Amino acid sequence: MPDRPVPLRLGYHASHEQFAPSELLDCVRAAGEAGFSCAMCSDHFAPWSERQPHSGFAWSWLGAALATTSLPFGVVTTPIGRRYHPAIIAQAAATLAEMFPERFWMALGSGEALNERVTGKRWPAKAERDARLMESVEIMRALFAGETVSRRGGLIDVEEARLYTRPAVPPLFIAAALTPETARRAGQWADGLVTINQPMERLRAIIDAFREGGGEGKKLALQVHVSHADSLDEARANALDQWRFNTLTSSVAAELKLPEQFDAATRHVRAEDLEDSILISNDLERQAAHLAAFAELGFGDIYLHNVGLNQRAFIDAFGARVLPQLLA
Repeated sequence: MPDRPVPLRLGYHASHEQFAPSELLDCVRAAGEAGFSCAMCSDHFAPWSERQPHSGFAWSWLGAALATTSLPFGVVTTPIGRRYHPAIIAQAAATLAEMFPERFWMALGSGEALNERVTGKRWPAKAERDARLMESVEIMRALFAGETVSRRGGLIDVEEARLYTRPAVPPLFIAAALTPETARRAGQWADGLVTINQPMERLRAIIDAFREGGGEGKKLALQVHVSHADSLDEARANALDQWRFNTLTSSVAAELKLPEQFDAATRHVRAEDLEDSILISNDLERQAAHLAAFAELGFGDIYLHNVGLNQRAFIDAFGARVLPQLLA
């Protein structure tokens, strides 16, 4: 059985695509009061679907969320020099980490065209995006170490960048990985790994690849998509309406440019097609059993994203019946 070096923490995923920032702030406060012990969100420019009406600026929102709760927070972001330069991401992260010591981490990934091409820059192929991510990590590590960084001739230029405000403890650099190949590469540079729920054999392959690549003993986190409702039919309808694009492979999702393209690409998806990627159920005991199985794989942090719009009902139900059962 995998070692469990840290106690299990159950977190709340705050979905900027589905809710206005003010409403999402109320949700994450409610989650903390209900017993969730951590939270995370994704840093997107656009929502995934035209049925999702929002996409607030995650970095602004994180300051408010950290200031008005006691939860630690993470954000999935993409510092490859398209929407953001790594020096700017380092400054933003350093500011949050200085104000809220050891409560903030970043998950770094190579991104999607949906979010990154808005600046009008060329959208690179996957191999170049991965190389850009490695350069970005090197730049940000040096900045957090107090160095003045200048680089020219690579994929990302920097001129005399320096972090004048640095936290006593830098934030963790977590790798966002959806495939074993990405996880294996991340083992060397990342302080931990975050992925999303997939079939068990696929998750085992991702964990094994990360450990084999140098990630043995490092933090493992999982974002789990669930669809909970009072009835199974309602849970299925919520999943299909709000999160049907979860059926797309990561390679396809990275290349689509607009929410309407995601809608078109998934127009024939059925609710039953989502069962491998979303835990769809009105049975809280069944949801708890699924989550316990993920914990047994070695994930120390599990972040729950209820894909429906019924956030308060989800928070109340899981806070009262699922979290106590798992943490016991």
